[in-house]
Amino acid sequence: MQPDGNLVAFLGDYSVNLGQFSKAAIDRARHLSTGLPLASFAGKSAVARDVDALVHRLARQGLLEYRLASSCDERDLVVIEPQVPEYWPRRAKLGNRDTIVLSRFAYLRRRVNEMVLESPRAGALFRIGDPAVAATLAALSQPQKIGKLNRKAATFNLCLLELLVESRILLKLDAKDGQGLRVNEGDGNLVLWDFHDLVFHTRSTEGRQANPVGAAFTYASIVPPLPAVRPPWPGSKIDLRKFSSPEPISLFPKLLRERHSTRDFDDKNPVTLGELAQFLDTTARVVSEWKSGPYFDGGPDVTYSTRPYPSAGSAYELELYLTVSNCEGLARGLYHYDAGSHALVAISASTQQLQAHAVAAQFAMDAPGQPQILITIAARFGRVSWKYSSIAYSLILKDVGSLIQTFYLAATDMDLGGCAIGSTNIDLFATMTELEFHIEGPVGQFALGRGRKLDIPS
Repeated sequence: MQPDGNLVAFLGDYSVNLGQFSKAAIDRARHLSTGLPLASFAGKSAVARDVDALVHRLARQGLLEYRLASSCDERDLVVIEPQVPEYWPRRAKLGNRDTIVLSRFAYLRRRVNEMVLESPRAGALFRIGDPAVAATLAALSQPQKIGKLNRKAATFNLCLLELLVESRILLKLDAKDGQGLRVNEGDGNLVLWDFHDLVFHTRSTEGRQANPVGAAFTYASIVPPLPAVRPPWPGSKIDLRKFSSPEPISLFPKLLRERHSTRDFDDKNPVTLGELAQFLDTTARVVSEWKSGPYFDGGPDVTYSTRPYPSAGSAYELELYLTVSNCEGLARGLYHYDAGSHALVAISASTQQLQAHAVAAQFAMDAPGQPQILITIAARFGRVSWKYSSIAYSLILKDVGSLIQTFYLAATDMDLGGCAIGSTNIDLFATMTELEFHIEGPVGQFALGRGRKLDIPS
C-alpha cells in the first residue's frame, strides 16, 4: 500500500500500480501469497467485485499462477503458468462419451527439476507436480473416451482435462477426425505446420511466451564470450591480399563497406513518400510473374514471381507491413505493401496499437526515438510449407536475411538509415491485422528513416 492509497505490486526492480481498493478487498487478496480460491471472489458483493478486479489486473501483468491441488492432501497436481497477458483459466465441457487426444503440438519436457507441458497454441504452460498426471497424459497420445479414462486412471481429474482442452493442448475429436493423426485441430491452416517449426516460431518471438527475449546474457557468468574472429586453423596459409585489387572495380564493394545500422533518426527531416516508393521499388517490387506445370501427376499448376532478392524455391512468401510514424507525404498509420501493383494499402489499426508497435521496436533497437517507418516482414507460411514441409521455417528465415541485406544496401545507396530488429510481438501484430499468427505472421523487422547527422566541429 502506498501513501496515496494506491496498491503496488513489486517483482524485483519491476513495479506495477494496481489502483485503489477497499481495505476488506486487500485483506482478502493477501491470501494470494499462499493461494486464493477462484470461487472465493465469484460472488456479487462489493468485496468480491473488488478482489476480482485486482486479480484480473495482476493476471494481465503476468503476476499470477493457478494451482490445481489434490482434494485429498492439497498437493499441487498442476500449476498453470500464463504465457500471454489475457490468459484466464477456463474449462471446456466434457462428457463421458467425448473422445480426447493430445494435440500433435503438445510436448512434455524437463525444466530444471520440473516437468512442464506446453504447446505453441496454448496461452499457458502446465507445470506437472504429480508424476501420475504425466502418465495419464502419455496415455492420451492415442484417442481415449472420457468414460473409459475415468475408470482406468487413478489420477483422473476432469477439471484438468477440461482446462487442457480449452488451452488446445488436448483436442476433443469428432467422428470425422478418425484417430487424430493429422487432424487440422480446428484450423485447416495448421495442417501445413510441422511441430518443430511452430514451436520455433512462437518461442523465438514475443507475444506467446513469458520467457526473457533479447540480450539477457543468460550464460555470461558460466562461460566466457567467444572471440570476434575465429582463431586460425593450423597449417599452411595462402595470403589472398596480394591478389586483391587496391582500387575497387565497381561501387558495390564501397556500398558493402559503408553499410551500417542507424538507430537515431532525424525527425525534423523525415524520409519522404517519394524516397519510400523508390526504396520499395528497388528492394521488393514484383519484377515478373510466371507459372510452372504440376510437380506430380494430378497436381495443380503453381504460380511464381520474381523480385529483387533471392527466395527459396522462388516462393516469395514474405509480405511487408509498414507502421508509419513520420513520413513526409504519408499519413501516420499501418499499411500493407502490395508488391504486385507497387502500392500501399491502408489497414485500420488503433493509435494505441501503432504506438505500442513503434515503442517495442525502439526498445528492441535500444534507440533514442521511434523509427520513422517500421517495416514488419511477415510470412505467408503455407506458401513455403506446402512444398518444403520440415525445413519450411528455416528457409523462411534465410529469405528474411536476404531481404534485410537488400534493405541495408538500398538504404545505404539512398543515403538513408536502416536497422534490422531482432524481436517482434507476434500477438500484437495479429491483433492489428486480424491475421492468425500461424497463417501470416512476423518473422523480421527493419527500421527505416533519415539518419541524424552527427555534429562534428570543424
